[in-house]
Amino acid sequence: MKSIILITAICFSAIVNAQTHKCHTYELMQHQESLTPGYLNAVNESFDRAKMIQSQDRSTVHQINVVVHIVYNQPEENLADSVVFDQIARLNEDFRRLNADTTNLRDTFNTIVGDSFIEFQLATIDPQGNPTNGITRTQTTETSFIDFSQFPAEGVKSTADGGIDPWDQEHYLNIWVCNMSFAGTPFLLGYATPPNNLPHWPPGSADNMSDGVVIEYEAFGSNNPNTLDLGSGPVTVLGRTCVHEIGHYLGLRHIWGDGDCTEQDGIDDTPNALDQSNQDCDTTKNTCTDAIPVLGDLPDMVENYMDYSSEECQNSFTQGQIDLMRSIIENERVGLISPNPASLGTETELSFSVFPNPTNGSSIIKTNLIEPVQFELISETGAILRTEMVQSSIEIHDLKPGVYFVRMSTENNSNTQKLVVL
Repeated sequence: MKSIILITAICFSAIVNAQTHKCHTYELMQHQESLTPGYLNAVNESFDRAKMIQSQDRSTVHQINVVVHIVYNQPEENLADSVVFDQIARLNEDFRRLNADTTNLRDTFNTIVGDSFIEFQLATIDPQGNPTNGITRTQTTETSFIDFSQFPAEGVKSTADGGIDPWDQEHYLNIWVCNMSFAGTPFLLGYATPPNNLPHWPPGSADNMSDGVVIEYEAFGSNNPNTLDLGSGPVTVLGRTCVHEIGHYLGLRHIWGDGDCTEQDGIDDTPNALDQSNQDCDTTKNTCTDAIPVLGDLPDMVENYMDYSSEECQNSFTQGQIDLMRSIIENERVGLISPNPASLGTETELSFSVFPNPTNGSSIIKTNLIEPVQFELISETGAILRTEMVQSSIEIHDLKPGVYFVRMSTENNSNTQKLVVL
């Protein structure tokens, strides 16, 4: 595949010549090339190497601990916890392919999409070892973090610049939510960066960027009370700006390869496209002729999360995209899933998954052990609501909205995770 580039993804929504542009990725590549000559060639080679190191076990669930930093000037920017919980739920639905709108995927793509077995949970322990709900709130004097003197809104990642410093970026996915408007219109919907000093990136390629994801506050969550208007009227928000940006954070490029039919995204099973989809769901387009193995030439895939189609028609990652994201997690971002201070009890050998989390009242809990373990459901006040011995997995149902803790224990080990019920 040509032009295989693992890059920092900068997604804009500037209004230029009456057309909404969400992403200036190509401009960023040129910017980085000017800072570090030879950057593009080095990244091309590095992406080839990353792509070759495929995930060895695609059924293992990788859980990523998240901290969401709400940075606000006006009250409407100070999003409620319920919006954060909803965004985490949307991430889990989309990455695990449990979203209801998978039924909208055209039959021609059914064999190339799948479940990434990647999940997200709000951190329960902060970097100092204190319990947390995984959400920080910072009031700022900054009315917008768009700053044309630095690229692009890095001030939100710095306490000294009116934002908030990141938590340990090796072990937490930091997501900042803030105002990135210009002249009253959201200028930037979101962007994601690679970790600094990744071994497969050329030196200096991310020196001016702090690791993590930044999202425009109106584009966060699917239950956001604010309206996102890009200048030509309201657009539907389903929390998929964050899905798109975390795709970049985990190594994915835009599906059209940031160019014409001669440029590709480096993934074998994503169809080529002449250009991005512009907030539409046009399923009639087949703008490039390509040769997907077995399937042959496929139409433009507006259902892919890495296009610029409307959130209403995005519903899938391809198997090739999933392989690359899992490879990045297991190699370049292994700190996100290795034992770390972001979750209670991760220093033990007992681990378990709680899914979905957040939930509407029912979840399945699966352990990594064959022998029986003690299950405890604990209220936010510390009261034990339910306890029993379970083997491998247990289902819980009909929980009332609130915060709970799930503790699994053996004679020698224990582990606790937070469960949020919406």
